Amino acid sequence: MGSQLALKSRIHSTESLEKIFNAQEMIASSHIAKARDVALNAKPYTDAIFDAVQALVAHTHITHPIAVKDENNPRVAVLALTSDRGMAGPYTSSIIRETESLLARLEAEGKQPELFVYGRRGSTYYKYRNRDVAATWEGDTDQPGVEIAETISKTLMDAYMKPAEKGGVSELYIVYTEFINMVVQKVRVLRMLPVEIVENEAKVPDPENEPAADVSPLYAFEPSLEEVLDAILPKYIQSRIHECLLTAAASETASRQNAMHTATDNARNLVDDLTRKLNASRQASITQELTEIIGSADALNTKEE
Repeated sequence: MGSQLALKSRIHSTESLEKIFNAQEMIASSHIAKARDVALNAKPYTDAIFDAVQALVAHTHITHPIAVKDENNPRVAVLALTSDRGMAGPYTSSIIRETESLLARLEAEGKQPELFVYGRRGSTYYKYRNRDVAATWEGDTDQPGVEIAETISKTLMDAYMKPAEKGGVSELYIVYTEFINMVVQKVRVLRMLPVEIVENEAKVPDPENEPAADVSPLYAFEPSLEEVLDAILPKYIQSRIHECLLTAAASETASRQNAMHTATDNARNLVDDLTRKLNASRQASITQELTEIIGSADALNTKEE
């Protein structure tokens, strides 16, 4: 009897968990379409400003901080984008694992990484491990707004533009999760500053089938190159951080939906398994009672004879 009560209690608690998991899955399902669309809509602007900055760096000889790092400054900044809430499967743990790998790699190169963390889960992880964190931000990791992107970009830009003797950094890295589709989300490490040049393979024009190869543009800067780049730099940093926040939010929502779907299925399977065990226990108990009754009746008949 005690075993049956324990099984009934486990079935009841598991059914309650199943309802919670199913509700979380439905909430994530209702949010994922919007999060995906917002992330995709922000990408064209970010790509355009990145292409413009890269073209400037590639086709002009400049010594602006946007393109040239201070080789004598070993300090670098690393921003990890984690989540505020759990129940998202390996989302945060994957970010933390990749961040730890990046920090170890930078330290092996003789650099001094400075850690910045967005998300309550990441902040708590490093807090309880007594890891020095330069700055943390929390709130709405699944629906980040422009305000948080402005705050983070201002902090990182100040750290990047600050002189080395005052604690400035020479490089900026972001560790985030890129949204590929509903099933696949990949952890990425992006070096945001200085801008990395991606060389394109030279094209050989074919007059009959293809148009002539693209000609490198010529630039005229007004009022000056430095002032133009000074104006572009904060917009570039903010747009890249905002895009990373949005695609990370879409990834977090998708990861939570997948995790809650799996948890719901596991809870249902567990309820079915416990129900079978309960039924088997009931049958065994009934069989034992019937055996005892029949045995008692046979004993009484034997005495009467």
